[in-house]
Formats: sequence, structure tokens, C-alpha cells
Amino acid sequence: MVELWKEKPLPDSDLRDTENIPWKLDIQEYFKTEVLPFAPDAWMDREKDKIGYEIPFTKFFYEYKPLRDLHEIMKDIEALEVN
Repeated sequence: MVELWKEKPLPDSDLRDTENIPWKLDIQEYFKTEVLPFAPDAWMDREKDKIGYEIPFTKFFYEYKPLRDLHEIMKDIEALEVN
């Protein structure tokens, strides 16, 4: 059952969700193509829009370091247990 407040649907904060929209895309177009097909009764409160930018540091600065060999780790554990 939808509750009304001043003739408008009362938002249910438990159902609130956020979307990170790519900078170059139109917000309305994104909403039509990516949100409405999955939640046809969804709507946007444009007063809560926030403009920001996400910088994925691990994507740009992460350097893979191979793991140590299992036999080497076992030798270290056994050496600690002896002492």
C-alpha cells in the first residue's frame, strides 16, 4: 500500500538506492535505460543529486607481488614451532 503525503507518494527510505552514473552520460537517459527496466515504479529526487568523482587508486597504482612458495612458508612455520 502506498502512503500519500500532500498528494504525492511518501518515499520509503528502506528502498532508497544510489547510482554512480558515468560523467558523460545524461542522467535522464541513464535512468530510462538502466533503472526503469528493472524497477518500473522507481523515481528520482533530483534535489539529492551529488556531483563527485571516484578515483580507483588500486586500478592505477596496484603492483602485483607474487605469493611465496607454499614449501617456503611451511619451513618458516616449522622453524617457529621448534623454537
